Amino acid sequence: ITIKSNTITLPYVAEDGEEYSLNLIDTPGHVDFSYEVSRALASCEGVLLVVDASQGVEAQTVANLYLALEHDLAIIPVINKIDLPQADVPGVKEQIDKELGLDPEKAILCSAKEGIGIEAVLKAIVTRIPPPKGKVSAPLSALIFDAQYDPFRGTVVSCRVFDGRVRPGDSIRLMFHQTTHKVEEVGLFGLKRELQPELAAGMVGYLIAGIKTVRDTRIGDTITLEAQPAPKPLPGFKEVKPVVFASLFPVGADDYHALAEALEKYQLNDASLIYQKDTSAALGHGFRCGFLGLLHLEIVQERLSREFGLSLIMTVPGVRYEFTLQDGQVVAVDNPQHYPEPTRIKKTAEPYIKAVTLFPTRYLGAVMKLCLERRGVNPRFSNPTPNRVELNCDMPLAEVIIDFYDRLKSLTQGYGSFDYELGDYREAQLVRLDILVNGERVDALSMIVHQDRARDWAVRICERLKEEIPRQQFKIIIQGAIGGKIIARETLNPFRKDVTAKLYGGDVTRKRKLLEKQKEGKTRLKMVGSVSIPQSAFVAVLRTDMG
Repeated sequence: ITIKSNTITLPYVAEDGEEYSLNLIDTPGHVDFSYEVSRALASCEGVLLVVDASQGVEAQTVANLYLALEHDLAIIPVINKIDLPQADVPGVKEQIDKELGLDPEKAILCSAKEGIGIEAVLKAIVTRIPPPKGKVSAPLSALIFDAQYDPFRGTVVSCRVFDGRVRPGDSIRLMFHQTTHKVEEVGLFGLKRELQPELAAGMVGYLIAGIKTVRDTRIGDTITLEAQPAPKPLPGFKEVKPVVFASLFPVGADDYHALAEALEKYQLNDASLIYQKDTSAALGHGFRCGFLGLLHLEIVQERLSREFGLSLIMTVPGVRYEFTLQDGQVVAVDNPQHYPEPTRIKKTAEPYIKAVTLFPTRYLGAVMKLCLERRGVNPRFSNPTPNRVELNCDMPLAEVIIDFYDRLKSLTQGYGSFDYELGDYREAQLVRLDILVNGERVDALSMIVHQDRARDWAVRICERLKEEIPRQQFKIIIQGAIGGKIIARETLNPFRKDVTAKLYGGDVTRKRKLLEKQKEGKTRLKMVGSVSIPQSAFVAVLRTDMG
């Protein structure tokens, strides 16, 4: 997937010879980045709503359409990939009509790969999207919708100027941080950055002002002039908070400093990733990270291993739970190591989401079963078109973050789509599941789970550990426990030499004596021998295909 393409200012000459500058801003479509999408939409006058001719309208399409309607934007539906053999243009037009409520006759058919319909798209932008409004004479008011890090120039801020103008040499103020910076350079996004004498009302471009890191800017913040500030910031700004948490550990202990350096460099370009130091008796030193969602987590993991060449172990992703203690204090916990003392807990709560799934009718039974398995409640159905079902239900976020989307895709043979928005916290019976190996707790495998799902998790982890831990000269007992209560157990039998092989005939007591002697030796070994769990065992257990 492309997470986000670059913004570009495209010069376009219409059939009547009139010249236009088209500012194209691409947004990610995934729910994890919905805030970035909303800020990019706030910078625009209209949108191209692209629908795949073979896949049709997906859950994210509907969610992003609503965002565009909230901003009162002109919407041009575009049906792409019409060159594919499995393209179903009439079916997609019907979905655009029934599910999106847009006029399917106004949809433009195109194939970006073959270059079909591109001229029609550009013509529609000019005729159907209004030009930007704004006064050059008013105080400067510009919206930050993106920021990238340049190792030589610092942060390059992408912004849309609504009112006023900004030139090199101006002193600007970022209204959220209340920091001031001197503008060094402004310009437009072409195939490369194009210098301009100024950015004025209605323009989309970049601004360099010696801002050291991306963290010093905030997407959605307002830029104004220090000397003549805007009366109030542009609406819609909010701080983005992480939703999913996991710990990252290097496979080799020597790579800890390389991981620390890689996270620092990565964060220069992605301010939404947060991290702090974490330690584990089993895995050594690492970092506890917070992500916007599952896709964000996968992107970070993939880029750290691909761009920085790191081999990583990631613990089971978790969410932030709320614990109300006996004294009335409310504690937020996202790490199983910080689970409060059970006797102090009065009640526990976990975050829920409003989940929307769209899929062909024939998969209704399988998808419904999956949602109920994941503790989905209050299911609601609708049929946007005769052959498609939209299923809405409330689900615990913790049940979705492991592998819900992958399971949905496989059950619906790739035709299902999924979208969600965060809901509220609801009371739940939460427990901390610990994994014990010969009575020793393995901290890296602890997790906070719902009581009803604890045994399933415990059995699965114990079975996987049994497969992965090498046999020793003594018996290894693998257990899943909640507090002092054992809820699952697997036993890994020791290697055993046949000590009676050299006996033939004679009294049975001789045989028994040798076996007793062997048993004593094994017991003594068990007392002094420690089980070293190989890294491969952690990787196998922490694989996220544990639905």
